[in-house]
Amino acid sequence: MNEIFYLVLILTAIVAIEMKDLLNAAIVLAAFSLVLTLLFFRLHALDIAIAEAAIGAGVSTVLFVVAISKTRRHEE
Repeated sequence: MNEIFYLVLILTAIVAIEMKDLLNAAIVLAAFSLVLTLLFFRLHALDIAIAEAAIGAGVSTVLFVVAISKTRRHEE
């Protein structure tokens, strides 16, 4: 089961790198953090899972969206 999480992590990372729309890339990175949280939970690292959910999926995504809203949305 962990192998599925690893594969999804690799795929979401590649998709986030290849995206030209920065807002969509930030959303994919939030999904990456969510999958990483689930992987940590599955590995019984509950404290790390909570920290990843709060910081990785929560705070980082909000900061990315605020930064993108103050700049151009599409990468050229």
